[in-house]
Amino acid sequence: MENKSEKPDKILLFLIFSLLVFGLVMIASAGIAYSKIRFGDPYFFFKRQLFFGFIPGIILLYISQKINYAFWKKVAFPFFVVSIALLVLVFIPGVGSKIYGASRWIQLGSIPSFQPSEMLKLSLILYLAAWLESRGERIRDFFEGLAPFIMIISLISFLLIKQPDMGTLGVIILIAISMFFVSGSKISHILAMGAAGLGLLMVLIKTEAYRMNRFLVFLHPELDPRGVGYQINQALLAIGSGGLFGVGLGHSLQKFNYLPEPVGDSIFAIIGEELGFVGVSLLIFCFIFLVLRGLKVAKNAPDTFSRLVATGIVSWIFFQAFINISAISGIIPLTGIPLPFISYGGTSIVFLMIGAGILLNISKQAKMK
Repeated sequence: MENKSEKPDKILLFLIFSLLVFGLVMIASAGIAYSKIRFGDPYFFFKRQLFFGFIPGIILLYISQKINYAFWKKVAFPFFVVSIALLVLVFIPGVGSKIYGASRWIQLGSIPSFQPSEMLKLSLILYLAAWLESRGERIRDFFEGLAPFIMIISLISFLLIKQPDMGTLGVIILIAISMFFVSGSKISHILAMGAAGLGLLMVLIKTEAYRMNRFLVFLHPELDPRGVGYQINQALLAIGSGGLFGVGLGHSLQKFNYLPEPVGDSIFAIIGEELGFVGVSLLIFCFIFLVLRGLKVAKNAPDTFSRLVATGIVSWIFFQAFINISAISGIIPLTGIPLPFISYGGTSIVFLMIGAGILLNISKQAKMK
């Protein structure tokens, strides 16, 4: 029996909230030493995540799940334009802030830093959904479908490569291609883009020494154990130390100034160390269950726009989680991509929660079995 509910999907809501709370707990644990050394307060990162990520995220989730998803079609284009403009601002001295050699943040005085690329992920999903819906069957045509799609992605790619932020670029391209595929594009067009993307990736690796070094160390971490290979070696040591059940919540040794970015993209390694194979398996299961439930919402969405938006949001969560976990486990090169709902970062949490709220609103109007 199929029905439409006036309430958001309870399973989706439970999974999102559970991951968010778990992330806050892990930031409190993983960041205790790093916070103390850097800021003199063992719970600095926990407090920042609570007040600038968790609480605003919950409020925005509630608001966005109340707003009819059709509203986002009306504001999709201006939202996307603003995101691109903010992405350009990171290159302006005095506005953009460089961290670890990358221009990815906007910093104005004492206001918390803002990462426009996180906003771009959501705005691109909404804009592409509206644009792909407007194309209809024309999306299968090279000049009316593939060519303008490549132009949109090329603009974003240029700005992200200049930062540089290859991890975010990879996530955005995978989201966009997933939506392009669901919109009814030709498989040959998808394959052609995939081949071109791999070619571009090889060129980008070969033309920048730091990318080439990172790639070579990915293949052979022992080549530079105290340099480029240090983070992945320490991450693998943390995961391996966890064994089956872990050393216990709060009892990680790697977080004591051994593993870089313990609250950021390395937090999965701390989870593996403290909670073991069982803990990370449960976490991965939660992500898989969330993605499958989200895909069910997309499949049963009431119209093309909502189906594409749901596909984009689910792809965002899936690819970002997959890339983070794979990178910190040594399966792919390190990317600096945060683990959704878990890693430290207010901008990431806020826009992810808005996206989750939109997905929940679509679930209200989807015909769920």
